[in-house]
Parts: sequence; structure tokens; C-alpha cells
Amino acid sequence: MGKVHYISNDQLTFERIDQILNEGFTLALSEQSKNNIIKCREYLDQKMASNDDPIYGINTGFGALYDVKISREDLGKLQKNLVMSHACGTGDEISLEIVKIMILLKIQSVSYGHSGVQLTTVERLIDFFNNDILPVVYQYGSLGASGDLSPLAHMCLPMIGMGEVNYNGERLSGSDLLKKMKWEPIGLRSKEGLALLNGTQFMSAHGVNLTLKVWKLSQLADVIGAISLDAFDGRIEPFHDSVQQIRHHKGQIKTASRIRFLLNGSELINRPKVHVQDPYSFRCIPQVHGASKDSINYVSYVFNNEINAVTDNPTIFPDEDLIISAGNFHGQPLALALDNLCIAMAELGSISERRTYQLLAGKRGLPPFLVANPGLNSGFMIPQYTAASIVSRNKQLCTPASVDTIESSQGQEDHVSMGANAATKAYQVAQNLERILAIELFNAAQALEFQRPAKSSPFIEKFVTDYRKKVKFIDEDKTMYDDIALSVEYLQEVELDLQEK
Repeated sequence: MGKVHYISNDQLTFERIDQILNEGFTLALSEQSKNNIIKCREYLDQKMASNDDPIYGINTGFGALYDVKISREDLGKLQKNLVMSHACGTGDEISLEIVKIMILLKIQSVSYGHSGVQLTTVERLIDFFNNDILPVVYQYGSLGASGDLSPLAHMCLPMIGMGEVNYNGERLSGSDLLKKMKWEPIGLRSKEGLALLNGTQFMSAHGVNLTLKVWKLSQLADVIGAISLDAFDGRIEPFHDSVQQIRHHKGQIKTASRIRFLLNGSELINRPKVHVQDPYSFRCIPQVHGASKDSINYVSYVFNNEINAVTDNPTIFPDEDLIISAGNFHGQPLALALDNLCIAMAELGSISERRTYQLLAGKRGLPPFLVANPGLNSGFMIPQYTAASIVSRNKQLCTPASVDTIESSQGQEDHVSMGANAATKAYQVAQNLERILAIELFNAAQALEFQRPAKSSPFIEKFVTDYRKKVKFIDEDKTMYDDIALSVEYLQEVELDLQEK
């Protein structure tokens, strides 16, 4: 039997999600979660059988139609209509990895016993996850307020035999999937469509994906920055611990410590210097990289809370005999965090491009544009242009989504978070940061060769030696787009072992 992760009330961590996604785990419900789900569903059924009072979304319409009462015989149809009518996504399809995280997070959220779903509904979501049945979900459609309504509707359509999925390399309709798997469509009962569509799993899945990615990108920014510093014949004094301690910021202290670790044993960093100071893009690495680290930690805190939360509406409390219509679906905490993350990532890219620029200036023993015969050869002139264009794009993408709101549903939803737009923007910024860092590495590794025979640290030398297995030193002009692509590939594949003290 393979590895199984049991959904329970235990906290779901980023590390555990990474294991589930990358180590072949399947999902199953713990007995605790099964009992939570059954207890809540039975309570709701009993409540509906004995009570004719209007309960939002259960026996009423949705949004501005909250005051329209629905008959008991139409409660199931109401939920099916909700899923169908809300699947209005458009734009690019989101990555299958993020769709899979969405499914995982929705299972986790409805398993606490406050959502009123059927056990069979949750088990069907688990079947989707375990069989890599990944619905087609589109980039645009969520305001990040009443939950990620449209994306989650697309995620759930195949459960009722509609929409489309990706399965075993094929695109199948929801109806064809059910035939292939010999499954009956899920018959949604009262509240279920709302439980599935209300929630922040589109935003949260992006946040989880980005958090896992940006931790590594932050480490790579330090490693590549250290290579550039040594190749530029930079000074180590700005990284002295005493300097960091009198400013107190944890990210700054951590960054300086890591740079000292990375450059430990370097001949280059320890040799006498002619210059007294380095440009800010080198000297202020602790302050700039560190500020981004502190922001990343804040974002991690927000998403750690969210992935362990109940975010649909209304919320059911069987033990208290309460069904409360509230606003846990509102994405404001996530929107603010994602906008912050955009800026933190963009700044790592911005300072990276400035270091690339400095390496090309023909200073400190480096030839102009990092080629032995500049003029005849343009050398590394244009990779910096590419990095600059991406940095500019990131600046545009950092316009905050969270400060925007557009009234919807005839004024019932009069303030929305736009967190879904913040999420998809942040996803683009992360991809762009990876490209910018790859271009800096491309330049820094080239520059390091012009400082020979002096060597950098054992860590840096090994990192660059491994990189050279993909991207060779450049003597004369050649097409470079393939080398940039290989540099990105290297960053995606390299495993970092930063055991700094």
C-alpha cells in the first residue's frame, strides 16, 4: 500500500502539502473527519425537516436573491443550479498543480463538520485527487469575496457530470468521465453547492503554490547574489553580524548570516580591496533581501491560517444548534498578503537585475559586457535588457489588487477583495523572478571566470560547477535564449542544502 495522508483536524502544514504533492500520497478521511461530516449533515437534515424558517443559501436564493424562499422539493435542484450558473470562468486555464491543491484544500475545509456536505460528496473529491482527475479551471471569474465562486464551480462541475477534466493526458467531458469511471453523478443536497463554491481555495491554492516556490527563490537570490558579490570583487564587511544586530530585523540578520556562510573560505572575498564601498545592490543585500524574507514570513502566516480554516457560508455549528450566515469566504486577508508577496518578489528581482547591470560595466577586472573581445562581440549586453524588461513588467503587476472593489449582486456584495486577481498576478511575478535570477546567474558565473585563478568558496564553486553542466562559458557571441532557458531549468532542478549555523 502506498503512502496515505489522513484528512483530520490536525493542522495541515506547507511541508506536509509538499510531501503529499511530490511523494505520491493518496488521501483518505480519518474516522474523526468522517464523524464530523456525518454529524453535521444529519443535523442539517433534521433542521430542515423540522423548520421552515428561511436559512440563507439552504432554502433561499443566493446573493441579492437571499429573500426568495425555495420549496423543500427544490432544494437539491437549487444547489445543482448554483454550480451550473456560477461556472462562468474565462481566460487561460490555471496550472494542473494548482487545481490539485484546490481539491486538497476544499476537502480539508469541509471535513471539519461545519459545512453540511454529504460524505459521498467529499469522497468523490478524494477520488478526483487520488486518480489525478483535474477539472479545467479558468483564470478569471472570481472577485475573491463570496468565495472563489466561478473557479470552484468549474472544479465541481464534473462531480455532477458537467464541465471538463484532464485525466491521463486526455481532455474529457464530465459526463464521459463518469462513464469511464463507472460513477453516478453526485446528487447535491441542501447547502452542498454553496459549501463547495463558497470558500477561498482558488486564492489559497495559489498562495500555497507560491509560498512553497518563493522560499526556494529567496534562498536562490542569496546564493546568486553571493556569486555576483564575489565575481564583482565585493566586500564582506557590510555582512558583519554586528551591523545587522543593531537594526534588529530578522530577515536582515538571516540574510547576512547566509551570505557569510555561502562565502566562507572564498579567496576572492578575503583578498585585499582597492575600493572602499560597493554599490547598494551588493552592499544592501541584507536589507533588501531581508525585507522580502520578512514579508514572505508574514504571507506564510496568513496562508497557514487559511488552509486550516472553514471558509464557506453559512456556517453550521451542530453542538450549539446554530446556522450562521457570515463572511468567512471574504478574501481580504489573502488579497493583502498576495499583494505584499508580489512586492517582496518583485524587489528580489529588481535588485538582482541591478547586480547584473553592474557586472557588465567593465569594472574591477571584468571586461565590458563580460567578453574577452568586446566590440566585435556584444557579449552579455542583451540578457540584461531582458532582465530589465521583466523587472518593469513586475512593477506593473505589483499594482495592488486589494485596494480595488466593484459592487456586485445588486449591491448585496458591495465590497470585494479582488484576491483572485492578486493571486494570478503573484503567480506571474514568481515566474518572472525565477527568470531574472536565472539571468543574474548566467552573468555572474561568466564574470567569476574572469577572476581566475582566484576561487570563490567551496559552496559557490560546487554550485557553479553543477551549473556549468548545463550552461557553458561563452567565448564569442552566440544565441543566448537557449542558455537562459537552461539557466531557468537549473534553478528549478537544483536542490539547496543550506545548513548555515
